[in-house]
Amino acid sequence: MKLGKACRLGAGVALLAATFLPGCSRNKQEAILRANEAENIRKSDKQAAIEKLDEATRLDPDNHHIWFKLATVYEEKEDWQKMAEALQNAINADERSKEDGTWANYHAKRGYALERLALQKKEPKARADAYELAKAPYLKCIELDENYADCYHQLGNVYLWTDDEQKAIQYYTDAIAHNPDELRFYAPLAELYLNLNYNDLAEKVLTEAKNHGKPEAKEMWGVHVLMGQILQEKGDFAGEVTELEAAKAINLGDDADQNILILYSLGVAYSDLKKDQKAVENLKGFAVRCKGNIANQYPDQCDSTTSLLAKYGATPQ
Repeated sequence: MKLGKACRLGAGVALLAATFLPGCSRNKQEAILRANEAENIRKSDKQAAIEKLDEATRLDPDNHHIWFKLATVYEEKEDWQKMAEALQNAINADERSKEDGTWANYHAKRGYALERLALQKKEPKARADAYELAKAPYLKCIELDENYADCYHQLGNVYLWTDDEQKAIQYYTDAIAHNPDELRFYAPLAELYLNLNYNDLAEKVLTEAKNHGKPEAKEMWGVHVLMGQILQEKGDFAGEVTELEAAKAINLGDDADQNILILYSLGVAYSDLKKDQKAVENLKGFAVRCKGNIANQYPDQCDSTTSLLAKYGATPQ
């Protein structure tokens, strides 16, 4: 049985609303009580919540909702190994309890946990091998729910990390086809096309994203930046500036550091347009941030900024 989106979103919630059914064993009842207690304290004390959920799984190891709830707490703690293990136990319990269907999001979440574990690998081959492990959960997710767009998208990520660009394109494209309103799906596909020198295809993807999203949406940041890159290569510096200014105007919240390099790009673009005041303004904005990690990340841009400012008779301060 394949479950739709509404049922997927209800996983775990149903557990907390559960009432005791006639014939339930005492252990099953106690397991639900422990799980509900864990839910009440998870925000204030995640470790205590984990201990209660661990106890609940020992009382009723066949309750896959409890295993899933345990996995979500480990996700909040960013303990990806424990999250993956809890989800495998949820899947095993789910397979023993066929009466309420099969939960595709258990496989989706497990794939995500395995991806995060792969990211922690330093050696390239070890990282690629770890990403291989994430393929099976995402493929199973799609098998169980062919409309689960996130699984297509994440599978695209996994194939990209394992150097299969064509498979990555296929699954990135499938993700958009299944949910064209999810703006975060577009930029990775467009960037991959750009890296493969398929600029026309990249531009088509980005134009499609613009048709679906509002310019100020946070997910549009990458769309504007990549479109700016395409326009720069075409020599359309005015168009590039328009895209970069749109990206710069987006409120990125905790990810605001992403806009630092845009100051440099805007400075160069305004310089190409002979708009010296705007060029200096943005270059100075970048220059004052060329220290510490930023200087280490972008040494060439920092050096170039100093040279450009000198050309204008300006200093970084």
